[in-house]
Amino acid sequence: MEEVANEAPIRRDPVVRAVTQADIAEAISAGLRDFQAKPLYGMVFGGLYALGGMAIVLSVTALQMTYLAYPLAAGFALVGPFVAVGLYEVSRRLESGEALGFASIGRKVRSRPELAWMAFVTLFVFIVWMYQVRLLMALFFGLNTNFSSMPEFIHILFSTTQGLVFLMIGNVIGAALSVILFSLTVVSFPLLLDRDVDFVTAMITSVRAVMTSPLPLVTWALAIVALLIVSALPFFLGLLITLPVLGHTTWHLYRRLVEPEER
Repeated sequence: MEEVANEAPIRRDPVVRAVTQADIAEAISAGLRDFQAKPLYGMVFGGLYALGGMAIVLSVTALQMTYLAYPLAAGFALVGPFVAVGLYEVSRRLESGEALGFASIGRKVRSRPELAWMAFVTLFVFIVWMYQVRLLMALFFGLNTNFSSMPEFIHILFSTTQGLVFLMIGNVIGAALSVILFSLTVVSFPLLLDRDVDFVTAMITSVRAVMTSPLPLVTWALAIVALLIVSALPFFLGLLITLPVLGHTTWHLYRRLVEPEER
């Protein structure tokens, strides 16, 4: 009797496409339309993110460590891609015509365990960011750094040589970490939500996407940074609008960067 081998289907890596500045603009327009279509979901997720930022600032203020407010707020932006996962699902459901609901969004996110691994990667980079801040502060200002007030810290930063060097090195390291994390996550979170792939494949696909379209995606990354900074200035309230638009836009950009899966 002839045996028939049951071979598992071959899983092909996601195919990455090049995008242009025009694709970025179209993705932003689509993201705005999604937010306008279902603003409640965007306001809820944006509100949660804003509350997280407020909690960080209030905590360091209560602990009389206001000099950590800036690096914490900057590092907090690194976890934005994970917070926006629910917004990717909103856009996916609007695109496919599926019913929307917070419960169904939650079930979808929980059904993708690889998202937890990507969240761990994001959290790890955030921890590295904060450790390097503390290391630099110890190197430049001493092991027992404890500024009495935020104005004193700002004065030292901008009026002393060691403060300016600390600021320069810290921002360079922060920019490098941001580029690394952006490259790992610009596609990975929506890809994991959309397809049954592992988080390593998702990160590799994300890096490939950045390498395929470096200039448009670097432009997009700079736009994200600028928008998040502006949004954080009014005590993070701008995130109520900015985060949902960025989240919806990321989904539509993912659709342009990665070819649809073959059925």
